[in-house]
Amino acid sequence: MMTIYDYTVKDANGQDKNLADYQGDLLLIVNTATKCGLASQLEGLEDLHQKYQREGFKVLGFPSNSFMREPEDGKGAAEACALKFGTSFPMFDKVSVNGPKTIPLFSYLKKASGNGLVKWNYTKFLVDRQGNFIKRYAPTTKPADIEADIQDNL
Repeated sequence: MMTIYDYTVKDANGQDKNLADYQGDLLLIVNTATKCGLASQLEGLEDLHQKYQREGFKVLGFPSNSFMREPEDGKGAAEACALKFGTSFPMFDKVSVNGPKTIPLFSYLKKASGNGLVKWNYTKFLVDRQGNFIKRYAPTTKPADIEADIQDNL
């Protein structure tokens, strides 16, 4: 059975990053956009990252222009998130989360969650320490509302 560890993505600088590097970590994978009305969620995501990273939890941010709210490239988006929202969690290159150019990681997450298309920015996917999908959260789900699930899976 496939897990997210079977995928390689590009980091914010365009370098290959094998997701197997995160083996043993609980992950929250999020499609981000700096010009989206939900971008303030970046602060809440950073709060969770800071609070639980010592216990093996990480937020992984994937900038996406699939909803026309991310004008920056991956590096620019990562810099904007850090500057405006204080993010320190790993950010990756800009990706497509829907359509023919969807990256394989998001194809896997959409299939595993059984929910089809990513409906908007800040859709969140919780992945266990073995790289398996646990739960999908709607874009409007506030990061603080995911905290209990994070605690349950640490």
